[in-house]
Amino acid sequence: MSPRAVIAEDLYLLREGLVHLLQAHGFEVVAAVESGPELLKALTDERPDVAVVDVRLPPTFTDEGLQAALAARRAVPGLPVLVLSQHVEQLYARELLADGSGAIGYLLKDRVFNAEQFVDAVRRVAAGGTAMDPEVIAKLLASTARHEPLGALTPREREVLELMAEGRSNAAISQRLFLSESAVGKHTASIFGKLGLAPSDDDNRRVLAVLTYLNAARSQP
Repeated sequence: MSPRAVIAEDLYLLREGLVHLLQAHGFEVVAAVESGPELLKALTDERPDVAVVDVRLPPTFTDEGLQAALAARRAVPGLPVLVLSQHVEQLYARELLADGSGAIGYLLKDRVFNAEQFVDAVRRVAAGGTAMDPEVIAKLLASTARHEPLGALTPREREVLELMAEGRSNAAISQRLFLSESAVGKHTASIFGKLGLAPSDDDNRRVLAVLTYLNAARSQP
């Protein structure tokens, strides 16, 4: 059965391009909308396998897309959402990430370089994982740098954490950082320990290592 998708994008050509791209890769696009209210209705009515959402939608072109996504995830916990934006909206990005249920992505439009990269991110989010642009993660983590648990991480652990948040495996992280997989495993275990995450078989434990920090950062003055 084809995964079902909802698309929210106010620009006609981009919206239609996303529809055709996802359809060409086996998705069923059940709704393609251009405003925040239309998006919220489509998400709550259709309950898709994944939503691809622009941040700034009519009527005010500020944060309607993210607000609709947040409202939909409150109504349908864990609803998979991939944000596709020109901007990093830090406050709402943290709120979207902070419920700890995963199935979240945040890509910057000008850093999506090919169809395979984008479709892989959509599939990863639909499967309950994360797909975060490194620039988004860097900005979110930098804004929490003074929070005590984050400050306890070593520079190398920060690098590992950022790559974990992008959804990379230990093998991929070891290749990126020129470390052995066992070394990456030790760094990961240290991160979990400093976060106070008890041993678990939960597949989202790696995601929670990032989301816990982002959630804690929201409480800062």
